[in-house]
Amino acid sequence: LFRLKQSQNESSLTQNGVKKHKKVSKLKILNQNMLKKKWNDSIFEILSNVNVGSHIEKKNGLSYLSWPYAWAEVKKIFPNATYKIKLFGEKSLPYVYDENTGYMVFTSVTIDDITHEMWLPVMDGANKTMKSVKYTYDTKYRKNIPVEAATIFDINKTIMRCLVKNLSMFGLGLYIYAGEDIPESEKETD
Repeated sequence: LFRLKQSQNESSLTQNGVKKHKKVSKLKILNQNMLKKKWNDSIFEILSNVNVGSHIEKKNGLSYLSWPYAWAEVKKIFPNATYKIKLFGEKSLPYVYDENTGYMVFTSVTIDDITHEMWLPVMDGANKTMKSVKYTYDTKYRKNIPVEAATIFDINKTIMRCLVKNLSMFGLGLYIYAGEDIPESEKETD
């Protein structure tokens, strides 16, 4: 039986009084394939091998990872992980805005003293930048395609998408951005 024992600066897992590496507690909650991982794997090695395929959503030919699932997976493995939404100006708004380029949001994630920052523009369903007013654009095949003005709902969705993109910098679901269906480690075992 395992029991969690608290020390002054870190928690360690013991089995019959023998100390195990602190990553044992993180790894024991992973799926069966992940239990084969070595104790000294990096954050990136651990998270890049998590198969998130069953939680991928598709929209307009693009793949997205559900933010609640992504955050839950990271917290199961790294319970001390934190994220921050960057706030701007006197009103502490969660975005920056430029009338020519639109809205942009920023997040940062910290896992085991490593922090990655990320940014993402607020976009509509066609991945066109949203601005404070409705506008139109032309393509080779269509004219006057409308883009609605951004709402706080659009900004909130983008913040959470930015969080998922931020988590991918630690390895979780990074293969989705590369256009792959499964992590590299599962390709090798097929």
